[in-house]
Amino acid sequence: MKQLPDSEAYSPALRPHFAVADGIAAVFAPYAEVVVHDLATESVAHIANSISRRTPGDPSQLEDIEFDVSQALVGPYEKTNWDGRRLKCISIVLTDQEKAIGLFCINVDISQFDQIRIALDGFLGAKPRTDDVQALFVHDWHERINEFVARWCSENDVRIAEIDRPARRKLILALKERGALEQRRAPAYIARILSVSRATIYNELTAIKQEQN
Repeated sequence: MKQLPDSEAYSPALRPHFAVADGIAAVFAPYAEVVVHDLATESVAHIANSISRRTPGDPSQLEDIEFDVSQALVGPYEKTNWDGRRLKCISIVLTDQEKAIGLFCINVDISQFDQIRIALDGFLGAKPRTDDVQALFVHDWHERINEFVARWCSENDVRIAEIDRPARRKLILALKERGALEQRRAPAYIARILSVSRATIYNELTAIKQEQN
């Protein structure tokens, strides 16, 4: 999907929601990310406090989801952030003249609250609480990459924020072998996760290919 340059590319009916998103994100900073999705372009129209490292113009990955305009709320549901943090999310269907035009999503980082709960459970001798709520975006390749990176870092005892070049190359190779780089915008998304340029990702892939030949 072509990168959309700015908010002017989206429906005028969505624009008033951008300020609301900014306000909610500001009040609940740094824990809340608020995203306005454009259903017409299936892309992110606006994002406030981007803890997911998405940007306007990124694909929304909503093509597998049907929205009923009579269902004002979708969720709450759970997602995994790029760095392994757990997010509690809710989506509000935005309408214009009874037609669904967008999705207003609030994603809250609850990982720190998880740590508090675990500490209290340990202190009080309570059993850990389980949650069987399934994530809404089961076909979202962002989500699959996030989960894979979090699992890989855990298995290799690596922190994504402190990853060095050898470990980064191993992770890129692992993502490539799993087919994660086949999505057209995946290299750019993975570059943002690793805090490197997209060119660095392609350079590493070239080096990996040369080493394998």
